[in-house]
Amino acid sequence: MKLSFVIPVFRNEGSITPTYEKVTGLMHKLALDYEFVFVNDGSDDNSMQELTALHEQDSKVKVLSFSRNFGQVPAIIAGMKEVTGSAAVSMSADLQEPIELIENMISKWQSGNEIVIGHRVDREDSFIANKASAVFYSLMKYVNPKMPKGGFDFLLIDQKAIAVFNQIDERNRFFQGDILWLGFSVAFIPYSRLKRTIGKSQWTLSKKLKYFIDGLLNTSYIPIRLMSLLGIIISFFGFLYAIVIAYNRFINNTPFEGWAPIMILILIIGGLIMLMLGIIGEYVWRTYDETRKRPLYIIKDKLAKDETTN
Repeated sequence: MKLSFVIPVFRNEGSITPTYEKVTGLMHKLALDYEFVFVNDGSDDNSMQELTALHEQDSKVKVLSFSRNFGQVPAIIAGMKEVTGSAAVSMSADLQEPIELIENMISKWQSGNEIVIGHRVDREDSFIANKASAVFYSLMKYVNPKMPKGGFDFLLIDQKAIAVFNQIDERNRFFQGDILWLGFSVAFIPYSRLKRTIGKSQWTLSKKLKYFIDGLLNTSYIPIRLMSLLGIIISFFGFLYAIVIAYNRFINNTPFEGWAPIMILILIIGGLIMLMLGIIGEYVWRTYDETRKRPLYIIKDKLAKDETTN
């Protein structure tokens, strides 16, 4: 049995080799065959040099290098298309996942689960990062009830599920939503995310916001339904307010007074209209982005057994 490891790399200089050593140590202990598919996502540090050295040292290390930074999800997708193992483990190269959890994942997989997800129940991150993550995944849970509270990036997926995952041909994908959407048997294993000891996280606020929007729009029709619901509610109260104005003007013979309420209503309704147009714009852009048929990523170099470039 061979296990594949898909590891996206973006400015992970210094943590790549320790990650490789910890995983290979576990594989030797379990007497399992393995392969690595590292995907260099346009790193501008010495990550590629480190990956090249590992490839030269171990023929079981495959390296894909993107022409520029395309993002973590495209990197995982590219890696999944290259795996040859009976199952693949998707994990990060920042040493924040407990490697020993992989043994438990393998056990759950051998018990008949096609997907085994390591989900975060605690993380040794900053207070702001913890709260932002809690809010994000709480909202995602409304979209997909199976979504673990702390989300997940660390998982094992069977070859059968990988084949279906690789058939999805979309842009702006929400990786976690795609995994849960597959419908295969899933087992969950809780773990505490470790504090980062090498390098700095490249998961910026703008990337998190983009990922949140992808998750909300790609896996649910909730935004469109909310717009419809808001429109109905505002129209209803607007109709009632119009009756009040007409009653005071014609029945009580008193002119309507109150410039402030009118301006407040105009500003609120105007703001809601702009918000709704923004949501519609997101859907229009995604439709346009799909029709352009540009590649999700571009592989500049490929290092694999018996080959140096592709």
